[in-house]
Amino acid sequence: MNKQKVWFITGASRGMGQEVVKEVLRKGDKVIAISRNMQHTNNGDTENLLSLQVDITNDEDVKNAVKKGVKYFGGIDVILNNAGYYLAGSIEEINDEEFRRTMDINVFGMVNVIRHTMPFLRKQRSGHIINISSNMGYVGYANTGSYNASKFAVIGLSEALAQEVKVFGVNVTVVAPGMFRTDFMSEATLMAAENKIEDYYLDKHIDTLQSFHGHQPGNPAKLAQILYNISTLSTPPLHLILGKDSYESIIEHRKNETKELEQWKHLSFSTDFK
Repeated sequence: MNKQKVWFITGASRGMGQEVVKEVLRKGDKVIAISRNMQHTNNGDTENLLSLQVDITNDEDVKNAVKKGVKYFGGIDVILNNAGYYLAGSIEEINDEEFRRTMDINVFGMVNVIRHTMPFLRKQRSGHIINISSNMGYVGYANTGSYNASKFAVIGLSEALAQEVKVFGVNVTVVAPGMFRTDFMSEATLMAAENKIEDYYLDKHIDTLQSFHGHQPGNPAKLAQILYNISTLSTPPLHLILGKDSYESIIEHRKNETKELEQWKHLSFSTDFK
């Protein structure tokens, strides 16, 4: 019988995070469910669930949440950094505060969680950190620059972290989902830059994104099952692309990127001292 594990899940009150919480509890593991606004969840604290309202961008808040969770369950095994923030807008439109908020939630909040959970994983010489990026962490798109920047950072951060913690028996997986059928692109949750510039047609871009709502091809319940399953593997993947749309867009981008690099290789090779 597999050991009952303790999960620490951010962004746990809705969307993909909530689906993973349900799957993990269904499989008999325990969950420390972290959310900025717990009013969205119907889950009360139980023997296997501890729900905490936490601002992951606040380092002290995260530190206290980790301590509470470890005290409640006696340990911690799997970290799912799922909390995310999406802001539509061109680089020129997004102001300093808006850009920093994207990075604070998607990158620095994740780092806060890793910083305060790693001491426990390192001490026990085991664990699994799963970081949610996006296909937009591999491919840049117009009017998504701040989100692209944050999700590209998540991939680089995860690759570095994997090398740092492998010696401690801790695994790292960075996940790049495509479009999954959650409320991520709904009118209620989709945020846009306050300073819209007509030349960038941001309203049209937002209408396009919202048109996907309710029609996304990805099933979040299947994503949750996969994330649970890889948590049971001794050697899980470092990079995991989920969704046919995500896989195809990333592969096509890589092909075009390789072609461009080859085209300009003569310049790349021309800079060394002779």
